[in-house]
Parts: sequence; structure tokens; C-alpha cells
Amino acid sequence: MNGRPLRVVLVGYGPVGARFVEELLPAIVAGRAGLTVVGAEREDAYNRVLVAEYAVGATGRDRLDVTDTEAARAAGVDIRLGDVAVSIDRVRQRVVLEGGEELPYDRLVLATGARANIPTLDGLAHSRRDRAAAPGAALDHGARPLPTGVVALRDLADAEAVAPVVAGGGRIVVLGAGVLGMEFALLAAEHGAQVVVVHHGATPMGRNLDQPGGRMLSRAARTLGVGMAAHARAESLGFRDEEAGRVFDGVGCADGTYIPGDLLVLSCGVGPRVELALAAGLACSSGILVDEELRSWSDPDVFAIGDCAQVASPDDAGPDGRVPGAPSGLIGPGWRQAAALARRLRAEAAGGPAGTEAAVALRERPAAVMLKATGIDVVSGGDHASEPWDDDAEVTVWLDPVRGAYLKTVVREGALSGFVSVGLPHAGAELTLLFERGAALPAEPSALLRLDAADAGQAPTEDPLGPEATVCWCNGVSAGRIGEAVAGGCHTVEGIGRETRAGTGCGGCKGRIAGLLAAAQTIAK
Repeated sequence: MNGRPLRVVLVGYGPVGARFVEELLPAIVAGRAGLTVVGAEREDAYNRVLVAEYAVGATGRDRLDVTDTEAARAAGVDIRLGDVAVSIDRVRQRVVLEGGEELPYDRLVLATGARANIPTLDGLAHSRRDRAAAPGAALDHGARPLPTGVVALRDLADAEAVAPVVAGGGRIVVLGAGVLGMEFALLAAEHGAQVVVVHHGATPMGRNLDQPGGRMLSRAARTLGVGMAAHARAESLGFRDEEAGRVFDGVGCADGTYIPGDLLVLSCGVGPRVELALAAGLACSSGILVDEELRSWSDPDVFAIGDCAQVASPDDAGPDGRVPGAPSGLIGPGWRQAAALARRLRAEAAGGPAGTEAAVALRERPAAVMLKATGIDVVSGGDHASEPWDDDAEVTVWLDPVRGAYLKTVVREGALSGFVSVGLPHAGAELTLLFERGAALPAEPSALLRLDAADAGQAPTEDPLGPEATVCWCNGVSAGRIGEAVAGGCHTVEGIGRETRAGTGCGGCKGRIAGLLAAAQTIAK
């Protein structure tokens, strides 16, 4: 590069893109790299995981902030908000913006994220965006935007549409009973809305829970005021005419059931935004195909991170060219990818070898999935499909419908390989940490149940929150690091977050952080 700074262009300014900017700043400040950021939204980067909490009034707008855009600009980053990349000229190494401007690059990083899946229902036929559509300003809808009264709850505009309905105690229909759908349904009901979840399976969270665990969750949700419409196949939307035009009125199901509502929240999963990469001829499967160094299979100067990036080896491709797997869809792996790629580019900008020390594992160990909701504790991890009488694993099941509690553990080769916990917060927390560490169960697994007994006074069977234990998996923060922050004067969960970033991702670890703070305060007394 003849002594000039390494020119980096980043397309996408969500939470993963923002973390990449922060991690690359040292090279920019040192004059070794120049960075231009293209962000389609006019807002600074914010945490989409917390949009549902913001929509129902459970958290403030400031809690969604994940970066300091003005500080990055002051350090020399050129951040273009409200602009859209429409093509990539890989031969001339230029990113072309909607207005015609061309941005030269030496290294291009795609962090284009994902969009909500729009189901093929009568009434939404023209709202679904084809992933092969030409890149442009219409990032997330097809020929027409979603009808009035229908949202996917992916951005701040969606949150602003949800807020008045919740505040007014309106009727909300949630289509889909995955983790995010159930979290929103429980949040909205907690804050006064009338909520019905429509899903075609027998139980909610079918990808994460076995049937007994799902039935226990469904019963708990009903107790908390959420209607559950199981085995309901939505087919069409109903509309009513108002002065402002046609507005959502309800969902029609295959069995003739009509579920009325003032608002429909779509929670049918997400799909990576890959149209910019496809138009540029980059290899894509479910997401943009990148190797263990996050480099495109098709172009050594193009990288992808976050919800659009599918990390895989070319050896994984089948005879038909298809590549199994998908982007993780979780904020933690996206942040780790951003940090790893920034390390690689910092080393390159400094004139050293890029090396493999910046590479990320092809496949991260699956993280436990936690339902964040008041009044109900649900967490699962790994492969929990085995049954008690199977020969391939040691399976233990405990069920107490009266108490709303369910526990299942699966052990293979001496280590916890899968589990489901419903209504047992302390047992679930210990199992989560044992699973993430690849550890064994206690010698007497039934001791786990004592952790949630009314008269429990014993410490956990092991010390799952020892100094080396990871508390916040989104940001890789250990219990020891949190202890250091407490010793340094942080005495609230928010203070710990500002000091260490723990709890600022999905928020599922805040209970653990609060527990560590309480333990530290007890010791101090």
C-alpha cells in the first residue's frame, strides 16, 4: 500500500458493526488505518435485543446505546448514517452508494445483519423481500411495506408503533412462539396488554424445549395472563377500514378460528441480509460464506461478521453445493467476530503478519438459551432429545406440575451435554454454567433440586461462579473480572455494565451479576 493507511470500509452500523469500530480505533488513532462506515439507519448503533423492553416501557432509550458515535468521529472515523450501499465493484475495490458516490477500500467488512422473516399469509403477499432483490434503500420490505398495525419489532420505529398499544391495554397478537416471541408476549402482558400467542406447534419454544418443558412454559404463560393458541396455522390477516386507511384487525387460522387484535407482532425468525453480497458474486448459502478468519470464500479482501456471516469450511459444501448451518443469530458471537477481525486488521495495518491468532473457531460451543421474563425461569442447552430409557446417554427427569417445575439432564461421556430447566432458577443457573464449561454433574444429581427448595440453605454442589467462570457470555466477562469491578467501587448492575460490558448484550446474565453483588455485600458486612 506504499506506506499509506489501510483503507477499510464497513457496511452496516448495528451493534456488531459498532463493536468493530471500537476495536479498530487504536489503528485509526495511530494513523495506520482509515475507516469509513455506511449505516442505512439514521440512528446511532443500538442494541436490537432490547428493543422489545423499550417498546413496552421496561427500559429507557439510553439503555439501548452501544457505542459513542461522536467519539469515533472525533478519532477520525467517517460515519455515514442514513446512507445505503447498492453495489460492490470488486475489481476496482469500490463500494457504490445510492447517491452514486464511490468509496475505495483495501479491506471491505460486511455487517449487514438480518431482517425479520415475513410469513406467506394472505394480506402480506407483497411485503416479503426476496433475498435476491437488488440492493437499495428498502432494506426490509418488498413491493409494499407491512400493513398498518403489523410490525416485526426489529427497530425503533416498530417500538414506537407498539408502545401506545401496550400503554392503552390493547390487544396484541404474537405470531410465533420462539424465544423472542415468548419474551415479548410476557413483557407486553406484564405491562398491561392483552396478548395471544399463535403458533402451529404443540408447545412453545419447540426448538429449545422438549414437550414436557414446553407444556410447563405454556401453563406458566397462561397463569401470567398470556393466551396460548397452539396447533393454530395462521392463513390470512383481517383488516378494518379507518380514516387513515386499512388497519390490521385479526388473524384467520386454518380451522376457521379468527383471533382479533389491535396489533400483530411477527416473530417468525430472521434471515441474513445477503443481497449486496449476492449481487457482487460472493459465495452465499444461508448467510455470506466466510472461513475461520471471517474472510469471504470468494474474495480475500472481503470479510463478513455478525448476523449476515455464515462461518464454515469449503469442505462442508455438499455435492449439490449447499452448505449446512447458518449464522448464529446471537449478539455474543457477533461481538467476538468483530473483535477478532479488528485484531487481524490492526496487525495488518501495523505491517505485521495477519496471522491466525485473530481467527475464530469454525463452530462455537452452543450457548444455553434463556427466556428473559418476570415470574418464570426457563433455560435450556445442548442436545436434550434423549429419553430416560435410551442407551446412548444418562438421562434424569424430574417433574412437578403443581409447583410448575421441570428438570431434565442428559449426560454423555461423563459431561453434561444437554438440559432443560423450567421454574427452577437456581438449578437452571448452575446447569447453565456446568454446560458452558463442559463439566460433569454433581455426584448426586438430585442435589440440584435442593437449590430451589423453600428451606434451601446450602451452597451449590460446586462453585459455578468461581473467578474463572464466565458470567456474561455475550462479552466474555468472568466472575473474577466482575469481582475486580466491585472492589473498584461498582455497586450496581448498571455500574458493572459500564465498567466491564457485562449485562449489556442480551441481558440474560443480570441475575448472576446481581447475585455476585449481593454475595460481595454480604462478605463486606
